[in-house]
Amino acid sequence: MASSDPIIRLKELTKIYQQGEIRVTALDGIDLDIAAGEFVALMGPSGSGKSTLLHIVAGIDRPTRGECWVGDIEVSRLNESQLAEWRNHTIGFIFQTFNLIPVLTAFENVELPLLLTGLAPRRRRELVQTALDIVGLSDRSRHLPRQMSGGQEQRVAIARAIVTDPPILVADEPTGNLDAHSAATVMETLQTLNGSAGKTIVMVTHDPRAASFGSRIIHLEKGELIRESATPPGGGTPA
Repeated sequence: MASSDPIIRLKELTKIYQQGEIRVTALDGIDLDIAAGEFVALMGPSGSGKSTLLHIVAGIDRPTRGECWVGDIEVSRLNESQLAEWRNHTIGFIFQTFNLIPVLTAFENVELPLLLTGLAPRRRRELVQTALDIVGLSDRSRHLPRQMSGGQEQRVAIARAIVTDPPILVADEPTGNLDAHSAATVMETLQTLNGSAGKTIVMVTHDPRAASFGSRIIHLEKGELIRESATPPGGGTPA
């Protein structure tokens, strides 16, 4: 359930890339509030600025102008070491290509973010097991990525994203490499994390079916927010 207080506030957010003599405006003065507990889908054609927006929210990129507040932190003011620590506690990343380490088991892949925390091994094991339970893959903990389906790999990636219990998940085309059935399973997992665990989710997608699992769809074009729409109650629920 989303609260009325924004956890993400974008103010006149502008990002300009300089490519030789060419200036490319990826974002052009975006104003946007995202409430804690919302599930927001960002849609738009290639080059519309949706991935740039996601990367700035996650602290991967910095704006040229404007502000990006996450909670009471203005993200672009953090230095690189501060950003790394902030991301590890605040943001969980889910990518189209899974980004699992092929020589590590599902358990070891999920454990990776915890190795930066200084937690005792026993506590790490407990948290990894909980995360794998949440995504329904506790029976695959000893499997390598190549021994799993694409949908299972993505759910391992989701477990890795939530193992540190961050309040925000950012997902960049999380179903882009999946068949329809696996995509639906992954989106149902994200919907559960949003509804039951209260995670704020910001997701980039080209897929209207994936977007329908969110509570709000934001459409971008040429770096500008052109419209917003709310998904109907029960959106994303398989027929």
